[in-house]
Amino acid sequence: MDAAEFRKRGKEMVDYIADYLEKIDKRQVFPDVEPGYLRPLIPDCAPQDPESFEDVFKDIEKIIMPGVTHWHSPYFFAYFPAASSFPALLADMLCGGIGCVGFSWAASPACTELETVVLDWLGKMINLPEEFLAGKDGRGGGVIQGSASEATLMSLLAARTKTIRRVQSEKPELTEAEVLGRLVAYASDQAHSSVERAALIGGVKIKNVSSDEEFTVCGSALKKVLEEDKAAGLIPFFFCATLGTTPCCSFDRLLELGPICNKENVWMHIDAAYAGSAFICPEFRHLLNGVEFADSFNFNPHKWLLVNFDCSAMWVKKRSDLTGAFKLDPLYLQHHHQESGLVTDYRHWQIPLGRRFRSLKLWFVLRMYGVTGLQEHIRKHIRLSHQFEHLVLQDERFEICAEVILGLVCFRLKGSNELNKALLKSINEAKKIHLVPCHLREKFVLRFAICSRTVESTHVKFAWQHISQLATDLLKTWEQNQQQQ
Repeated sequence: MDAAEFRKRGKEMVDYIADYLEKIDKRQVFPDVEPGYLRPLIPDCAPQDPESFEDVFKDIEKIIMPGVTHWHSPYFFAYFPAASSFPALLADMLCGGIGCVGFSWAASPACTELETVVLDWLGKMINLPEEFLAGKDGRGGGVIQGSASEATLMSLLAARTKTIRRVQSEKPELTEAEVLGRLVAYASDQAHSSVERAALIGGVKIKNVSSDEEFTVCGSALKKVLEEDKAAGLIPFFFCATLGTTPCCSFDRLLELGPICNKENVWMHIDAAYAGSAFICPEFRHLLNGVEFADSFNFNPHKWLLVNFDCSAMWVKKRSDLTGAFKLDPLYLQHHHQESGLVTDYRHWQIPLGRRFRSLKLWFVLRMYGVTGLQEHIRKHIRLSHQFEHLVLQDERFEICAEVILGLVCFRLKGSNELNKALLKSINEAKKIHLVPCHLREKFVLRFAICSRTVESTHVKFAWQHISQLATDLLKTWEQNQQQQ
């Protein structure tokens, strides 16, 4: 394919993508395929000779689309949002076209410098404390990771290195292995599984801190487990606080937890993967109060800020905590500006060496929507979640299982877990909308997340009417079965 054909085919692909997104509500939100559906549809081996673009293009609808779950459908209410917008897609095209591998400033100065600046923009939008911003000569700064899971892992590994060095300086008789064996990380029992996974990768113990009746961790619960573990000779070193938990969007109490972590030399990382985007709205910024005590903070613009995956924003108070843990400088990666103090080499801030020009899509979106446009997007989703909550509360057969703060509603039929599992099964088998469940204590709960950029009140009403009718049918069958027993 030469440049001339690329121009032609590129326009065709843009038209296809635009048509797909404009008409996505006409597609069944969840596919009908079974595992292994794709292999019989394509050859066992790659083609020996080139095929035409037309041949490849026609197979998109024939082979790919039948197996796609349409995350951007207005009938997709599962997980959390996967953000997307036309400005972000255009920026991603430019990113692919430039094709730099921005592991250092010298590898592509614009790739590094734009990221530093737009992370400062974003930090100011959510009113992060000055220490987290790079500025012209700050000690902190932001970096784009691939996911919140990566940000948690990076924070945990940096905390591990920092703590081992501190403990060995205080007790030189201890080997690194001895210190490592006594380290303990902590997170809420409502925290995302990626926190536990980070501890597994980091080779350290991790313990759950019990959440209260509002599914949030308070200071007394953390203090209790820290005191018990210190008395047992263990070394607490890392706590992951969650703002907007995955099961029910609850918020750990930073103002209680932060001072404890600071006093005990425990690194506090804040995972606000979903909820963080809402902090650009002044009326929700109070949910971030206490961030000033944190060592690192992360949220995902690729969830709720109209920037398509992957774009996970992470800030640290002291960049040296990261670079000090991961810095390696072989000759082939060195450049003559790296010791000037004027540049950032992001290879020291992340797991992989290479990195894409991801700040382009954040830059495009922030400029083309503006803060007010993004705030309205967030507020619209939250209004729709409260609309759904209101509909649920009007039906006495159902209950709301957690406070609705942002764009997630946790609800269920009053009754057994088996009844609610049956309801979810009937919802997802009908394939008109898509939901996923969670467990809140002993209850099996259905999650209704407002996700799509194009979702409207009519889609929420349709979803509720569909759920309500399926519940009516299910309860009738359920009652008949019980009578027969």
